[in-house]
Parts: sequence; structure tokens; C-alpha cells
Amino acid sequence: MLTLHRAEFLLPDPAAPTAPSFADGAVVVRGELVEAVGPYADLAADHPSARVRDWGRALLAPGLRNPCGQRLLERDYHPDPREEIGVEPVMDGLVGCTDEARYGASARRGLQRMLGFGVTAVAGPFARPAVRTAVARSGLVALPGPGVSGAGELGEGAGLLDPLAVLPLARAVHGRVAAGGRADFVVFPVAAEEAQEGGVRPAAGGCLATVLAGRLVYRRR
Repeated sequence: MLTLHRAEFLLPDPAAPTAPSFADGAVVVRGELVEAVGPYADLAADHPSARVRDWGRALLAPGLRNPCGQRLLERDYHPDPREEIGVEPVMDGLVGCTDEARYGASARRGLQRMLGFGVTAVAGPFARPAVRTAVARSGLVALPGPGVSGAGELGEGAGLLDPLAVLPLARAVHGRVAAGGRADFVVFPVAAEEAQEGGVRPAAGGCLATVLAGRLVYRRR
């Protein structure tokens, strides 16, 4: 089935200053891959049978990478809501733990929260088997390490689930949205115009939707 994701603003490659952007843009997804990117009117005409997800006044962009994955998933603890200790990660809450089941459950909760911030790739390396399994099953891209732009960009400690809290969109994205590529992208609410400097940008506080390999894996309620 074809799905056409429409948004008022489409930035297929924010990391490239000269890359094209689209007002009233769209992405056509077939299975796990992007089939086409461009103006909504053109793509809707070319794919009249596609299911349309219209995100309205929103910004569609590549998903984000979280370079703090190893810290967040193997050191910090993500509470179960039933514990009634809040939802924020507990810094170093897994240090000294030997219970693989606890690592796996915490990692699954942490990864789910990352999806709510538009994260589609997470950096390791991950030493714990339960964490590796949780990452693999989540659908997020597992990066071998933080790379050139690493965890140091985001500082130390907990509360770093949202890369956009400290990084501009151009430095936080992972890859680009392009025909033939895997359909990993995110839809953000747009910051108020009076607060904008230098063009459209995501509003703070997380995303509206996250798509991994063509699947809608997170949608704000």
C-alpha cells in the first residue's frame, strides 16, 4: 500500500544548506522505502490511490540520532509507570545491576520515549545482550558509536532523550529523506513564527509522529 505523508513544511535534508525544501510538501512511502519526495499537489496527482496522512501545519524531516544511547540504555534507568517515581530517566540507576531482564525492560521504555522525540537512530556500542535485543526489536537504527558528533555534544547525565534540546535540527538529523531510501522520518509541530529565526524550525517538547521503515511507530495523542 502507498501512503502519502503531507506537511506544510518539508525539509528532506536539513544538514545540507543547499538542499531543496518544499512548502506544502509530501513523501510517498511504499513498504519500507520512500518512493518519491516533492510538492504535495504533484505527488497526489501521480499517486491518486495513495492513502493520505495530512499532518497540517507541521514540519516533516529526517529522524534524529541520539548519540547518548549507550549511556541512556545501559547506565540510566527508565522507570515503569507503576513504580510511581516519575518518567524521567534515573541517572546511573542501572550501575551495578546484573539483572538482564531489568536492563531489557528499562531499555524498551527508554526507546519508546525516544520515539516520542523523533529519534530513529541510537548510538552504542551496547554491551548488554538484553539492550541489544531491545534496540534490534525497536526498529531504530543501531549506530556503532557516537561518531564525530558524539555524546559530548549533549553533555553528561540524564534527561537527554531529546537531541533537539541542545542541538539544532541540522546537526541532530540522521540521514535524509530521499527516493529509494528507508522511510525513516519525523513530523514536528512548528515553532511559533514570532519565535523563529532563520526559517521554520520544530517546536520544543517532542514530535507529532515518528515513522520507521514506513511504519507509524509513534503518534502523539
